[in-house]
Amino acid sequence: MGTTGWIILGIIVLAVVYLIFLYNRLVALRQTVSQSWSDISVQLKQRHDLVPNLVETVKGYATHERSTLEAVTAARNAAVAAQGPEAQAKAENMLTGALRQLFALAEAYPDLKANQNFLQLQTELADLENKIAASRRFFNNAVQEYNTAIEQFPAVLIARNMGFQSREFFELDEGERAAVQAPPQVKF
Repeated sequence: MGTTGWIILGIIVLAVVYLIFLYNRLVALRQTVSQSWSDISVQLKQRHDLVPNLVETVKGYATHERSTLEAVTAARNAAVAAQGPEAQAKAENMLTGALRQLFALAEAYPDLKANQNFLQLQTELADLENKIAASRRFFNNAVQEYNTAIEQFPAVLIARNMGFQSREFFELDEGERAAVQAPPQVKF
């Protein structure tokens, strides 16, 4: 084998090594996205498990507020059944809205607001909401890195053929986004 043959063989070996490196990087990014979605799923399940206890606690004080309690239960069931980031985000946003109605309802019942079990559940839910928000940020960052990697050259030439598909973000709905961006109003 002559010098030209060795050069061609070296180029082929370098190209194969680079393709292996590129494939392994894409696999690692895809795994990070999957793992971060799993983290969100665990926290959403904890949230879903907390909702029935909250509904039962409120039910003891506000039995004639059946429509609100049923709306929370229906939203929770839809959230449990949702599959994938987009459907999950829509269902979770519905559940968040229903929970807001439930907490607004609690304002009308001073005994409920003072109930230790209700306060503990409310605190647990607030803690879970913070964890979900942090996990959502991590997931969306992982999705952004992964989607960018599969769309950059030269990965774009091989990514789709090797089964790497872009992923959806787990986004806030417009109402929740506005609530996050709007500063709190203080009135005296």
